[in-house]
Amino acid sequence: MPHNNKAPSELSALRQAFGDQVELHGEDGTAQSYHILSELTVNGRDYVILQSEAMKQDDDFEVFRVIGDTSGDVQLETISDEEEWELVAEAFDDSQFGSDDQP
Repeated sequence: MPHNNKAPSELSALRQAFGDQVELHGEDGTAQSYHILSELTVNGRDYVILQSEAMKQDDDFEVFRVIGDTSGDVQLETISDEEEWELVAEAFDDSQFGSDDQP
């Protein structure tokens, strides 16, 4: 499973754009604040791992794809493909706790 985790300084565009907290708005217009847990690259795509205070209690998190445009703006995109979500979540877990697949 090819993935490489970049140091936070290498993916600084996201933290420069949002800081350590990201506020996302739901379809109903309510805002939810998330802490940026990690930024990583999997199979050449950039992702961010976010966690709200409520999610922290359950040790849960969300995965979003990081999309940059030509003007340098950064946007977060929901991942609807379950396999892609699981691949990124596994890469995050590996970066936090190590992997049995690594020597």
